[in-house]
Amino acid sequence: MHRWPVRVYYEDTDLAGIVYYANYLRFIERARTEWIRELGIDQTRLKQVEGAVFAVRRVEADYLSPARFDDALTVTTAPLRLTPARIELDQQVLRHDRVLFAARVTLACLGPDMRPRRLPSGLAAALSALMRN
Repeated sequence: MHRWPVRVYYEDTDLAGIVYYANYLRFIERARTEWIRELGIDQTRLKQVEGAVFAVRRVEADYLSPARFDDALTVTTAPLRLTPARIELDQQVLRHDRVLFAARVTLACLGPDMRPRRLPSGLAAALSALMRN
């Protein structure tokens, strides 16, 4: 499981002083990018050499408890399922050990024509190995 820290800034909050709901999606997007980077995958190179990019196909989100200005949060990312062209992830936003937001995210691998394509072999191998551990 990958863990990525995030701090809640004033700009992340709404009039009520809690994190605006759409910003949780931004938090988990950034955490996914850092997770892929830590796996040793360069997404720019993946696009230029392999012609592969990722698009969010589906998000199931549960808002469980609000985060507030200046909270120190942790975003976790864990792979759940891998298919030839998709990655399904479990992502959570936590304050200490309390889950504030939970999401199941499905990413689709797309080629230069924006049609589904198989995951690049290096990425598929890295994810498969990670899921076995």
